[in-house]
Amino acid sequence: MHETILTIDLSRYDNHEFDRGASRAREAFWWLVQAIVFQSRFPWPSRIKVVLLRLFGAQVGAGVVIRSRVTISFPWRLAIGNHVWMGDEVMILSLANVSIGSNVCISQRAFLCTGSHNHREQTFDLITKPIRIDDGAWVGAISFVGPGVTVGAGAVCAAGAIVVRDVPPGAVVGGNPAKLVGKEDSPRRP
Repeated sequence: MHETILTIDLSRYDNHEFDRGASRAREAFWWLVQAIVFQSRFPWPSRIKVVLLRLFGAQVGAGVVIRSRVTISFPWRLAIGNHVWMGDEVMILSLANVSIGSNVCISQRAFLCTGSHNHREQTFDLITKPIRIDDGAWVGAISFVGPGVTVGAGAVCAAGAIVVRDVPPGAVVGGNPAKLVGKEDSPRRP
């Protein structure tokens, strides 16, 4: 007896119900601004990037540092607290809301991904869930934070971690998939 394997049929994919959160014209203008200012290797000052993000509906606090070649799909779904650092080539796929607390470091090439697909359906339906990074957390270089994940206050996602489940406050996680590898038992020194 042969087992039938379900395969996806991308000709049946339909995401017409997905709300992009802005008009196509606004989205196109954002992509143009992003290509010129955010994707450039030229080190545009962070204050210019912050102003542009706010103009496109993002909530951005004080003292935010945004390095070169950062990608943000929908800024109107982004909230950033005070004194946040975003390293070079950070990618934020904000198909759902992304909330980043204060004093958070998102290191180089980290990917915050709010979207995926239902691979168990032939139609490969889009799935979106928000991401929350709480105060004082650190998402290490080349880490992946998946849809629906909350990274707790003071938690650390080690470099290269694949984070697909919530990270408790003060936890240190690493690996693929990310597992608890330590705990921040003592408060950080001032």
